[in-house]
Amino acid sequence: MRNTRQRRQQIMEQLLQHGSVQVGDLVDRYGVSAVTVRADLTHLEAQGLATRNHGGASLQRMPPQEHDIHEKDVLNLPLKETIGAQAAQLVKPGDNIILDSGSTTMALARHLRVQRDVTVMTNGLNIAWELAAAPGVKLLMTGGTLHHASLSLHGSQAEASLGSYSFDTLFLGVDGLDLQFGLTTHHEPEASLNHRMVERARRIVVLTDSSKFGKVSLHRIARLESVHTIITDDGINAEYREGLQKLGIEVIIAGSPA
Repeated sequence: MRNTRQRRQQIMEQLLQHGSVQVGDLVDRYGVSAVTVRADLTHLEAQGLATRNHGGASLQRMPPQEHDIHEKDVLNLPLKETIGAQAAQLVKPGDNIILDSGSTTMALARHLRVQRDVTVMTNGLNIAWELAAAPGVKLLMTGGTLHHASLSLHGSQAEASLGSYSFDTLFLGVDGLDLQFGLTTHHEPEASLNHRMVERARRIVVLTDSSKFGKVSLHRIARLESVHTIITDDGINAEYREGLQKLGIEVIIAGSPA
């Protein structure tokens, strides 16, 4: 079963990279039968991620465009500020939290500067800068290799730095959120580090504006079963809101009356 999951993940990655795949090529690549490959493609089609055609399959959904952190800062800025303010209400004195790098989590960081007795671990240089002068925040950084587009640290050093900690909450930003495929991002090392963060926190809170719903980026962070809460805006459609709630995920609409 593990090999099946890994193969289907890799096929999905090829679909995202190339837009289509051929049965014969996949048979040669993975050393399995054409029947097995067709079953893989049927599985992806059932999830709404691919469309079967003669001899292979094509991508059903195009991945979102990657922006650098400076571009992200100005995209949907009012929504991100509202989401960040809502997320800050979940942080209490004494909490130990992880803030993933990103523009929406940076909005949260701005609202944490007035907190007292909070420990924050982050891999984001922009987030560290926001919190560096906050007297009530104990700031930890993962270390690692810098990804310039996102001002985030990643790699084996960053992942190893999480190993001796246990956190109350992870606040995670994503590039895509799909009901079937889960949480995704553009950059493979960041996806690997984010997955490690998910393992080290007792509560997973995803911060995303509604434009990310239905988007699938190249690298999966985690399935939605790992998520406890999603904070978004009122642009979320009924299908996604109901689908997330059926999975037992709390959906908080930022700025709405409690």
